[in-house]
Amino acid sequence: MDVTKYYDKIYSFKDYEQEAGKIAQIIEQRLCSEGRHLLDIACGTGRHVEYLKDQFEVEGLDISQEMLTIARRRNPNVPFHQDNMTDFDLGRTFNVITCLFSAIGYAKTLELASKAIACMGRHIIRGGLLIVEPWFTPRAWHPGTAHALLIDEPNLKIARVSTSLMKGRVSYFDLHHLIGTPEGTTHFVEHHELGLFEIEEMKQMFADAGLSVTYDPRGIANRGLYVGKKTK
Repeated sequence: MDVTKYYDKIYSFKDYEQEAGKIAQIIEQRLCSEGRHLLDIACGTGRHVEYLKDQFEVEGLDISQEMLTIARRRNPNVPFHQDNMTDFDLGRTFNVITCLFSAIGYAKTLELASKAIACMGRHIIRGGLLIVEPWFTPRAWHPGTAHALLIDEPNLKIARVSTSLMKGRVSYFDLHHLIGTPEGTTHFVEHHELGLFEIEEMKQMFADAGLSVTYDPRGIANRGLYVGKKTK
């Protein structure tokens, strides 16, 4: 079973409009290049794109075809690309690239995360911005803790339960979804693994990619935010 069709229900607690507004404000304050071309990496179902497309010429990229199907339906006039964040090549550059909702963590290792940041950096013009919302640092991740989320609608019930675990520098967890609809009740498990990177390690990735970088510990959703500027 694919729970992608329930993704937006599960994450309905996120205020995408407010987050997109904060991103737009950062861009207006810091962008030093002509143009309004923005690429959203790991765009998922296109919720941030939905609120950025009126202010920027937006494109999206994600590895999941199922996510992109929803994103295209939501944003029919926006170009979307199916590719991996670590080695994509769109053959053009952008004024701004965003990678939000901690998606960089799915690169999993320092080597692959550095490769992803470098790849994004190559797609930014001089004076452009790379905005990355990180996953947790090793110290901020708390293994051995249990978590639950409940969606309670008349014709849809979702209970999601997981336990946070850790092996080396990788966080991992199984999201157990119990989904009830008028047609019946099903159970589905999603396995996730995300790398835990230190702040200084992330900053070094930006530097290695030719980007000056600042770090905001709060960011747009209390997960922190790196804003890099292409200087060469």
